[in-house]
Amino acid sequence: MKKTILKDKILEVLRFGIVGTTAMVIHYGIYYLLLSLLPVNVAFTIGYFLSFLYNFMMSSYFTFRVSPSWGRFIRFGASHGTNYLLQIMLLNVFVHLMGLDPKLAPIPVYAISIPVNYLLVRLAMVKKLA
Repeated sequence: MKKTILKDKILEVLRFGIVGTTAMVIHYGIYYLLLSLLPVNVAFTIGYFLSFLYNFMMSSYFTFRVSPSWGRFIRFGASHGTNYLLQIMLLNVFVHLMGLDPKLAPIPVYAISIPVNYLLVRLAMVKKLA
């Protein structure tokens, strides 16, 4: 029984990684394309929102294997709201305080925020961490 639970958790983390990676690529791609047209924070926010929609659907069906619902959407949005605030704060620290190129700044932002995001999203989607 415990082996099955461990295996299920490992597979869930792998699915989360697949969905998160594709959402991150979508986010970064949109951000990168918009960066030459819009301010850094606006480009980042638009990319985040569009990748959020993709992420919710894939997290529901593929990662956590639950049906999407308005309740899950609201909890997912709340967890991602927290994640967005963390990411936009870090982006501004890296770009404006540390002088990192805006094209590269999302890389350390993702490295810091992804583990936090997993815990928040899992809690939002299944109402428990274990």
